[in-house]
Amino acid sequence: MAMVTGRTAIIDVGGGYRSIFGAGILDRCLEDGIDFDRCYGVSAGSANLASFLAGQKGRLYRFYLVYSSRKAYAGAGNFFTDGNYINLDYVYGTLSKHDGEYPLDYPALAANPAGFTIVACNGNDGSATYFDKSDIRQDDYDVLKASSSVPVANKPYMIDGVPYFDGGIADPIPVQKALDDGCERIVLVLTRPKDYQRTRSHDAIPARILSRSYPKAGERFMQRYKTYNDELALARRLEKDGRVLILAPDQLYGLDTLHKSREGLTKMYRRGYRDAKAIAGYLKS
Repeated sequence: MAMVTGRTAIIDVGGGYRSIFGAGILDRCLEDGIDFDRCYGVSAGSANLASFLAGQKGRLYRFYLVYSSRKAYAGAGNFFTDGNYINLDYVYGTLSKHDGEYPLDYPALAANPAGFTIVACNGNDGSATYFDKSDIRQDDYDVLKASSSVPVANKPYMIDGVPYFDGGIADPIPVQKALDDGCERIVLVLTRPKDYQRTRSHDAIPARILSRSYPKAGERFMQRYKTYNDELALARRLEKDGRVLILAPDQLYGLDTLHKSREGLTKMYRRGYRDAKAIAGYLKS
């Protein structure tokens, strides 16, 4: 394993199909023998980090490039059938359980000493919920589903009677959470360009729709643009002090949360893999 200084963390903010950028970064980390004291996953970033902590290089690439094209994985048909554009039970169940097509190596994940925080948004009050590794068990990946439940495109994911939505609503870039946990060096994986500024209009329509059933979560969603921009500003200030390394694509290759092309996915993965070269030097500096 790479030698590091202080408590280190990696944050993967997710972003639907754009999250293949993080998959490339994490595969490079596995190749280079880089580990972290703590991992923070938001939405698809939580799934990325689960495979990383399990040491399964190449697993994410297959999910993004092969499985995501299946109708059972995502599509309008799923939405009209049960109200979920992305079939989270298929992704984290049918494919990922111990007898699935490409199981998550849960024993390896559980044995990894790194901390693992999964961010979700509580649908009842709009607050950020921070699940951890103790909330994951063999073939029970509900917290990953909760973190990845995109409002409007998916129904809320229920855990113990509480509805949860995508963690990016409540804490899209959890740098402050990592600092509060004592992390001194943070690698931040974004899936939009580093200078991207979110606007209220981007979320206005889905936030209004969400507010009809979950007013507190809808209100939080409406403010996500400000939360995102403020948290990014914090990360950029910390980057100047050497406490954060920001890795972000300079273009999106036509990808968005729910839209993709095979060419775009391949290029974004390769970009992440290439950019990850900077991590080893940063952690040693």
